Amino acid sequence: MKRLIFLALAAGLSVSLFAQVQLPEYHFASGNWSFAGPRLYQNDAGARLAKVNIRIPQNGPMIYDFNARYEDGVQDGHGGFGIHIFTDSAYNGASWGAGRSYLLWLNYDEAPITKGIPRGFSAQVYRSVSNSQMDLIESVDLNQYLPLLTWDNLSNPVPIRIWVNGDSGEVRVYDPSDPDLANYFYFYIDRKDLPLKGNWVALRTNGIKLSFGMGL
Repeated sequence: MKRLIFLALAAGLSVSLFAQVQLPEYHFASGNWSFAGPRLYQNDAGARLAKVNIRIPQNGPMIYDFNARYEDGVQDGHGGFGIHIFTDSAYNGASWGAGRSYLLWLNYDEAPITKGIPRGFSAQVYRSVSNSQMDLIESVDLNQYLPLLTWDNLSNPVPIRIWVNGDSGEVRVYDPSDPDLANYFYFYIDRKDLPLKGNWVALRTNGIKLSFGMGL
């Protein structure tokens, strides 16, 4: 099992956790990204295709651990963020997709125009087949969690943990409101894409300012 805390670069390469790890190659592809202390910030609430590419080889079972914190945006009723995993190539410019990869996405939209995406708070899984094409695989209504999005809660980092088996296609996205991380949403990647392999992760935002940190 490979444990991937992919924002090691944002944490200043902590000696205690990453003494043997070199700083990954990364590219601020679109949006307004910067480091401030131990956190990575996307500073443009108007950026619709903000993206940073991080070079990390991935195969077999993986765990993605990081946290996200709201900074500003969504005044227009729409914002989201997510992560492309098992990405085969990195395009260092604005793009809708990210090569061949899977995008796991959290979305808030008061007036969605895409069929199958619920109004309000939801999550989506996209299969990216190129930099310009993605297919919606699954969409989940998360409005039961909307009461948790208070201003007090938004000021704190939200832990994100994603477990993916690149060989079997099983994906588990753990419930950040569960302190024991016992509950999770799961789906299975299309068998024709297996086994998954990739050299890049792409972290992205849409219409929101966020900061990201290391671990849970």
